[in-house]
Amino acid sequence: MKQEETFYIGYITKTKGLKGEVQLFFEYDAPDLLELDVVFAAINGKMVPFFVSSYKLQQNSTGNFYFDDIDHIDKAQALVKKKIYLPLAKMPDRSEDDFHYNDLKGFVVSDEVVGELGEVIEVNEYPQQFVATVLYKGIEIMFPLNEDMIIEIDEEAQTLLVDLPEGLLDIYLSN
Repeated sequence: MKQEETFYIGYITKTKGLKGEVQLFFEYDAPDLLELDVVFAAINGKMVPFFVSSYKLQQNSTGNFYFDDIDHIDKAQALVKKKIYLPLAKMPDRSEDDFHYNDLKGFVVSDEVVGELGEVIEVNEYPQQFVATVLYKGIEIMFPLNEDMIIEIDEEAQTLLVDLPEGLLDIYLSN
């Protein structure tokens, strides 16, 4: 399986106990909707499958997992900080009205003051917020996606109108 055939759900944060249990931090916003019988870890550029023998989801966007053949802390330690993916075929269906910040990839961004900035080339989710990356004048600029910055999202025209903080673009352009 190639990474393009998968979607990112989170990463292994730590081991738990001595019997190979690991904790997975979910960056996917609805982990309870995921089918978690087999997950893929990105290891040395390859998607390595891990069959889930049991797991328990927690309230804080984490889950405790046991994988087949990972029966000792030493084996589990190798998975810490690895990104975890599921096949695209296992992505939960979303309703038409269900819009996520990740859907902004490919949208054209305009700032109220500066005008058109460019296309959103990436949307990353961090624990506190989503961050968009836009190629502006050949330089990648990043800004948070939140209610304070976003003025309007036009899904039909695939445009995003933002009000970036004064000086943010200068930070990127001054180098």
